[in-house]
Amino acid sequence: MAIEGQEIEDLIREAFPDAKITITDLAGDGNHWAAEVIDASFKDMNRVQQQRAVYAALKGKMDGKHGELHALALTTKAPD
Repeated sequence: MAIEGQEIEDLIREAFPDAKITITDLAGDGNHWAAEVIDASFKDMNRVQQQRAVYAALKGKMDGKHGELHALALTTKAPD
């Protein structure tokens, strides 16, 4: 079962309530998503730490071949 963009945003927003979050359906099929997450908490993190924090917020939705979220192109950064 595919996951909806709003559910992806809601999961990320739960962990990063003040973030600027943009979710895009890349292929228009509900299976290939992109997320841009801009949050002040990323300021002292490297890119890998930022992305791990966002993946943790997804609460296993990407785990294994039966995960609801099959592909997520992720961009993370601290605000300028």
